[in-house]
Amino acid sequence: MEIQLVPFTPQDFDELIGWSGEAPFLMQWAGPMFHYPLTAEQLFAYNQDANNEQTSDKLNYRVLLASTNQGIGHVSIGSIDRDNGSARVTKVIVGESGFRGKGAGKAIVEAVLAICFGKLGLHRVTLGVFDFNIPALATYKHAGFTIDGILRDARKMGETYWNLVEMSILEDEWRAIQKIGNQE
Repeated sequence: MEIQLVPFTPQDFDELIGWSGEAPFLMQWAGPMFHYPLTAEQLFAYNQDANNEQTSDKLNYRVLLASTNQGIGHVSIGSIDRDNGSARVTKVIVGESGFRGKGAGKAIVEAVLAICFGKLGLHRVTLGVFDFNIPALATYKHAGFTIDGILRDARKMGETYWNLVEMSILEDEWRAIQKIGNQE
């Protein structure tokens, strides 16, 4: 599946709000930064000072299906630390349900890593995923992420606590995967 990442703008807020879902789903893809219900005000604050590839500490993207320019998802590269060569992939959502389970998540992760390691020249990229999100865990592992550890009972949703799996990938690991992929 070919996708394109374009800067997330206020014109995209309604689309993301429409995908945000109920409180548990919002927490699953967005973490604790947003609260239910997601609003344009929250997204305005989230998007403020984002998207300058040279100076911003976060790059927020709308995910488009390349063949039609249809919006199908969202992703962010946050906590960009140029001094230490690191960042964190956050806010990953395949919003259009018809594209879930069809390679969109894999395409998003590959595109984000190409930006992190290729364009930004980073050394380490991290992410967190809840342990019950088996499809996402499989996607991240397939992309080369390694489990660094588990934060037990890291988030509370209703009366239930969720475990957060911390994962990372290093530049040389990503480059090795790219080399193998180009030989196939």
